[in-house]
Amino acid sequence: MADHSFTLSELSELTKAFNAERDWDQYHCPRNLAMALSVEVGELLELFLWSKDDGPQPPVAGRDERARHELADVAICLINLANKLDVDLGLAVTEKLKINAEKYPVEKARGRMEKSTEL
Repeated sequence: MADHSFTLSELSELTKAFNAERDWDQYHCPRNLAMALSVEVGELLELFLWSKDDGPQPPVAGRDERARHELADVAICLINLANKLDVDLGLAVTEKLKINAEKYPVEKARGRMEKSTEL
């Protein structure tokens, strides 16, 4: 694969092909993929465990590449789950951003951490 950025649609097709070559679709029910996603997020979180708020993130030198790989694992699991549920992830994200823009208008939410019901 070339070293360039891919669209979500391209990544979706790449992951489908990768899984098909290995006959892994048989294991990819939504429940298993959701659990795998949770596990991968946990592995990412572990790299940041015991960080100080004002310290380096992640706290141990040399974890940056591992964090990049774990982020990729999270993305792969998420794309696999979206594929299995027949969700266009790009469209879902843009729809959710529109919903969030209505819930969190800039004039009320800018620089604030409260939930939409607390603004």
